[in-house]
Order: sequence, then structure tokens, then C-alpha cells
Amino acid sequence: MDRSVLWRAAAAQGLSVAVLSVALAVALPHSFFEDWGWLAGPGAWIVCALVTASVVRLPRTRVLVGAVLAGLPSLVAVVIGVHWLGAVVAIVLFALWCARLAREPELTARAV
Repeated sequence: MDRSVLWRAAAAQGLSVAVLSVALAVALPHSFFEDWGWLAGPGAWIVCALVTASVVRLPRTRVLVGAVLAGLPSLVAVVIGVHWLGAVVAIVLFALWCARLAREPELTARAV
């Protein structure tokens, strides 16, 4: 596990999720999220994961797989009404995925 990637991925994903969330909250009415949050949330998460992949310089496809897997537990949080706790858990899991991904021999061999 690459701790540098862990922290950079967590910071990039956390910051991009926060910025995009605030921008969407300012731009769109609350009713939009009641009707379309089930689609807007995962879409925003994926867009933020692409930003993180660029910042941390990891392969987009593998980062997207990690983003989907890390986002699954947050569904439980949404259902029980603690949406933001689910986002924090998802960011931690996603950062762990990125840190593990950065240590794969295939990726480090390409970087040399």
C-alpha cells in the first residue's frame, strides 16, 4: 500500500466531492435531489473519481472500478438516513483502493 497515494486520493476525492456537492446544492433546488439524487449522487461520485485518477496519476478504468466498489457501502448509509457518513466511509475505502492499486507490480513497472 502506498501511503502517499492513500492520502492524496483521500484528499482529492474528498475535496472534489465537497466542491461538486456545494456547487450542485447552490445551482439546483432541493426537489431535484429528492427526485434525481439516486442518479446525480453516483454520477457525481464517478466524475470526482475521474478527477482523483488524474490527480493521483492512476489508470482511470481501475480507479472507476474502485469507485463503484467503494460506493456500494454508502448505499446502506443512504437507506438508513446517514448519507454523509456513507460518503466518508466511501472516501476511505476508495483511498485504500487507490493506495493498493498504486503498488501493483504492473503499474510500477510502467512508471519506470
